[in-house]
Amino acid sequence: MRKNQAMSHLIAILVLEGLVPFDLGTPTQVFLSARDDEGNRLYRVRVCGPAPVVAESGFTLIPEYGLEQLAEADTVIVPGIHKGGPVTDGTLPDEVREALVAAAARGARIVSICTGASVLAAAGLLDGRPAATHWAWAERIGGLYPRVRWDFDVLFVDDGDVLTSAGVGAGVDLCLHIVRGDHGAAVANRTARRCVVPPWRDGGQAQFIERPVPDAHGSGTEPTRAWVLDRLAEPVTLEEMAGHARMSVRTFTRRFRDETGLSPRQWLLRQRVEHARILLESTDLAVESVARRAGLGSATALRQHMHATIGVAPSAYRRTFRPDLRALSSGRNLPMGQ
Repeated sequence: MRKNQAMSHLIAILVLEGLVPFDLGTPTQVFLSARDDEGNRLYRVRVCGPAPVVAESGFTLIPEYGLEQLAEADTVIVPGIHKGGPVTDGTLPDEVREALVAAAARGARIVSICTGASVLAAAGLLDGRPAATHWAWAERIGGLYPRVRWDFDVLFVDDGDVLTSAGVGAGVDLCLHIVRGDHGAAVANRTARRCVVPPWRDGGQAQFIERPVPDAHGSGTEPTRAWVLDRLAEPVTLEEMAGHARMSVRTFTRRFRDETGLSPRQWLLRQRVEHARILLESTDLAVESVARRAGLGSATALRQHMHATIGVAPSAYRRTFRPDLRALSSGRNLPMGQ
């Protein structure tokens, strides 16, 4: 997690031959949708490249800016490509490699979406580091770059100053993860609503997600999910959720998993942790009170679930997003690592 970035945060999106159009549209849409409470954009986005490129879909894209943008950008993003040296023989034009290496050396955040990871790997920026890319390219890209610690199962990998994602929708997950790290859960959730996408999926969730489309003619579980979200502080049971949906527990559980990809209990826990994160960011409530309002019962339970979800304690999370708050006198705030 990172402290809030300046309003002038510049993102340079590097486009290369064989560009995957979806992977270009993802960061432009997400980051230009990120706004503060007054509606001001939080990022400037520039598309750059060494020359016009032919996208995978067959159209030609002429970037407005050249590689010099990589020398100015706070964040550099490389969308996926489906042809060219990085995915065929491990080569990369010298000017592109030098621009990427220089950007990383001066401290720019480096990001790739899908097979854009091959570009970072060809530049030597992933050697010895964990990284993600689309599972379908595992054999080819893994073989080209054996010095990278590839993880072909996860949606994305955040390795601090270098972040990589799997393909297609996972790029959205990573971009929202970056917005959350820069500006907090409220801004990320608002951005997700503007883009009409889920605000968060677990970065450790497998890429092989089976999520059947629910029967449009039946009664779904969405009304019950909305009902539960209004009662997060209450001890809602599976039986109560099924009763609200007017289904048997077995049918409700099956339909719920079909529609969300999660069991009702998994989904409820995730919503409670998410609500706790928002309370930690936006209020000065004691951690014990946050836990109760989120329906997690106690500070101990909240600490355990936050450690399992994002790897930090509630007080450490709050210090990251609310550095102005003084330590609460209750003594319930927990030191980092506990």
